[in-house]
Parts: sequence; structure tokens; C-alpha cells
Amino acid sequence: MKKASKLNSQWILTPLLKSDNDPKIEDKTREVEEKCYEFINKWKDRTDYLEDPAILKTALDEYEHLSANYGTDGDVGYYFGLRSSQDQDSPAIKAKYNKIVDRSIKIGNDIQFFTHRLAKVSPEMQKKFLEFPGLHDYSHWLELLFNEAKYLLSEPEEKILALKSVTSYSNWVRMTSSFISKEERKIKGKKDKVSFSELMKLVNDENKEMRDSAAESVNDILRTHADTAEAEINSILSDKKTNDELRNIERPDLPRHLSDDIDTEVVDALLDSVESRYDISKRYYNLKKKLLGFKKLKYHERTMPYGELNKKYSYEDAVKMVGDTFKKLDGEFHSIFEDFVNNGKIDVYPRKGKYNGAFSIHGLKTQPGYILLNHADELRDVTTLAHEMGHAINNELIRTKQNALNFDTPLSTAEVASTFMEDFVLDELEKGANDELKLAIMMMRLDDLVSSIFRQVACYKFEQELHHTFREKGYLPKEEIGKIFVKHMSNYLGPDVEMYKGTENWWVYWSHIRRYFYVYSYASGLLISKSLQGAVKEDKAFIAKVKEFLSAGTSDSPRNIFLKTGIDIGRKQFWLDGLDEIEQLLVKTENTAHSMKKI
Repeated sequence: MKKASKLNSQWILTPLLKSDNDPKIEDKTREVEEKCYEFINKWKDRTDYLEDPAILKTALDEYEHLSANYGTDGDVGYYFGLRSSQDQDSPAIKAKYNKIVDRSIKIGNDIQFFTHRLAKVSPEMQKKFLEFPGLHDYSHWLELLFNEAKYLLSEPEEKILALKSVTSYSNWVRMTSSFISKEERKIKGKKDKVSFSELMKLVNDENKEMRDSAAESVNDILRTHADTAEAEINSILSDKKTNDELRNIERPDLPRHLSDDIDTEVVDALLDSVESRYDISKRYYNLKKKLLGFKKLKYHERTMPYGELNKKYSYEDAVKMVGDTFKKLDGEFHSIFEDFVNNGKIDVYPRKGKYNGAFSIHGLKTQPGYILLNHADELRDVTTLAHEMGHAINNELIRTKQNALNFDTPLSTAEVASTFMEDFVLDELEKGANDELKLAIMMMRLDDLVSSIFRQVACYKFEQELHHTFREKGYLPKEEIGKIFVKHMSNYLGPDVEMYKGTENWWVYWSHIRRYFYVYSYASGLLISKSLQGAVKEDKAFIAKVKEFLSAGTSDSPRNIFLKTGIDIGRKQFWLDGLDEIEQLLVKTENTAHSMKKI
């Protein structure tokens, strides 16, 4: 590891391009187009790959090579995608990126015949392909393709659905969010008007007058746009219903399960398990209410932080802490971390125009991964580094073991590696903390767990009832949507959180419900992570099994991958065991608060 003072703090993107004006840009772009159309022109008029497993093997090897080395936008698209997150205000970068995206979309449309036709082969031919030894490395990729094919329409019909999705779905969703994002309000304690996104942060402010004033403004904005959101939600629910009927899909959440490669019974077991333990989230809010000295928490106060997390952690401190934790866990984890830290793969500090969050990204199998942070010396920044490095380690392990068609992570397990690493770092942070800081960290952990597991399952249940009721009645007024929303939020929040007048409209801004049924993945990822953490704490050698899972990519279904480690995520008991771990943390936090005479 480099000395702290010499750590790179900005991305080194030269493995992709030398600069924004690299003379090779046009050549590289042309090369991607040439390689893609070489493949397209070779196979578009042929049918032999749909009939002969050996010829399909040749075609898939070429398709995999294309996916590994070129994709549809190559190094140039990846580079300008990264640069646009470093400098969102640059018109020159935007223009170059948009140009690449347009080319990429055209190539994507022109090449989709290959997978579409392959998906539609007869069941007999599917069986022949899946049993052919030469196609073993592609077998699960083919299985997924064949499973989704049951619900595919003809090529022209699929094109029509893709085209109308812009006007029937995307524009509606964009309209509501853009109206809300333009809103500003004057609130108590702030000199200037405050944007909606800033208001959503201020509803948690420790100053009661300010947070209540921010919540009033949020309520006013959501009430203003509730009629618009009513029209939007009914339109996209109708669009979804039409699509499902055309594809003969009965359960509205089935397309999500198919695209995530997760069995419906696994998701149902997860939902039932979490719902049966809503007592944990209710107990948590009871504890929080007491610690904050409130008679009741208002809905907007549910994520208010408890305690002082004001100890400062420089980036160098964070690197040392995360590095030491990884070294204890596994040597390969640590060496991947060193590579990212030392070789310009982490963009560390906030800058004007830079994207405001954090992410870990990988491009093609042959391209380096990168992490973006906005490190501000807070405790959260230490855990964010661990979290994003978890994603990066996951990607690097897949890179070493899988072909390009399996170089991905299913949504259902996407948060496993990140929360696994984050939790081990939090364990280390707790060890060196005094009682006050320890209690604050435990409350922060519980807050994240309740928000990511119980709240997201409540959201999923809200979505299920929303789609079911719409299909039954044909239209849902905003008042009815609000009632369904309040019902499901109250179910997990319990009697210590007040859903006061106005909160019935808080579905209006919630983007999650527009990305149908994806929220279960927060809960599944965290609970699987908890299970793996428990196994590693019991037996350090289990880390080898964890690495097997992290290296598997999409080479098999999550359920089958876990079965190889002796875990069956289809069993309700598996999810209940993970929830027991959360209850143990809650008990420990309650006991700490009692011993400190805080409650």
C-alpha cells in the first residue's frame, strides 16, 4: 500500500482513453461498430445456429468475445460515462456521451435478433442445446433465455412494446419526478428557499422547528402533485396490466422474478418471514422513541439519527481501517482493495459538478472497475468505502472465474458482498468506540436494517395490493392509493410512529414503486449477508464458501449457488435465522441503553 500522503484521489482513466480529446476516439468507436456488424452480418440471415449445437457453440463463442471486448460502446462509452459522473456540468462531455449512447442503442437494436431468435427455438431444441457438453459454460445463460421466451412476443411486437414504453411509461414517470424536483420552499431556520431533495434531508434535522417546517413543506409539495401522480400511477399500472395480459403473465411480480433469476417461492418465503417478524421493527421504533425522549415519532422522524457520530475519519484513516479488516478476512480481498486504492480506481473527494452519491461500477470483462465516493471525513464515509469495495471485490472475483455472458450479479444478491464487507468494518469500528459512540453505531446499524428489510418488504406488499386492486377496479383515486400506503407503512412501523394527516401522500415521490417489485432485493441481499457473516464468525474457513458464491456471477441461479454451500434460500427458516440475528443486535442495543441509564 502506498503511504497515506501519496494515495491517488482521482480516477486514472488512461487504460480507456488518454483524455477527452484522445485522437483514438474515432478509431476505437469505429472498431466497436465494425466488430459488432461483422457479427450481425455473419449471423442475421442464418438459421443453422438454431438447429445445430456445434454451430451454436461457435456463434456463442463469438458473441461472448464481443461482449468481453467491445460491448456496444467499448472503451469510449465507458470512459465518457465515467467522465460525465465526474463533471455533470460539462456540455462537451454530455455531447460526446450522448453521441456514443445513440450509436450504442442502434447497435443494440440491430443485434437483438440473435438472442430473440435463439430464445424462440422449440422445447426439443432447447433440451438438445442444454444437454450438449460443448455448451456447458453457457447452459445457465441459455436456461434464462429459454425461461423468459415463454413470455416473449414476436420480434415486430417486441419492437412495438419497446417503442411505446417511452410514452406509456417512461414519460409519465419522468413528468412526476421532474415536477417535484423543480419545487422549492422557504422553511424556518433557512435563509434561502430549499429544494425538494434538500427538504427530504432536513426532515431528519435535530432542530425540531426546522424538521417540522421541512415536513410541512414536503406535505404541501406532495399534496400539490397528488392529482398528477394519480393520473401517472393509473396510467403505468394500466400499461403494466396490458403488457402482462399480452404475455399471459398472471402475477404482476413474475417478470421481476424472471429477470432477477429468482424463484417466486423464494421471494414469497422472504416476504412471509419478514412480515411475520414486524415485531422487530416495532420494538426498534419503541426504543428509538425512548432514546430521543419523544412520546411518539412522527412519520418523517422515523430515520432521525440518534447520538453523536461526530468523530472524524480522514480518507487515509478509512483506507487503513477497511484494509486491516479485509486483511483479517482474506488475503485476496485485501490485494484487490490495494489495487483499487493504489492504481487510481477510486475518485475520493467532492468537487463542483461531480455526482453527489457513491457507486462501484464495472464495464466489460476486459475493462477495469472504478469506485466513486464523496468522502467528507464522516463515519458513514468509512462504511461507504467498505460497501463499494464489497461490490468491487464481487466483480473482480467474477472476472477471474466466469465468461463475459456470466459476468454479472443477479439483483437478488447484488447487495450481499457490499453489506458483508460493511458489517465487518462496523464491527471493528465498534470495538474501538466508547459506550456513547457504540450505542450510536448500533442504532445506526438498526436504522439501516429496518429501512432496508422491513420497510422494503412493506413497500413490496403495498405494490402487490396496488396492482391487485387496480386490476380489480380499473382505476384508483389518490385517496385509495393513500389508504393502501398508510396501511402497509403502519404494519411495520407500529404504534410508536404517527402517520399524521399528509403522510397518506408520501407515495407520490417514492421512485421505488415505479421500478416494479425490485425492493425485495434490499431485504434478500442483507439477510443473505447476515447468514454468511454468522457462518464466517463461527468458522473462519467458511470464507472459502463465501468466495465461491461471490465468484459465481450469473453462472447459475442464486438458489443453486447457495445450495452448493449448504444453504437453501427457499426455506422460510433461512430468512427467519437472519431476522434472529437482527433481533440479537436489537437486544444488545436495548441492554446497552439500559446499562447506560438512557431508557
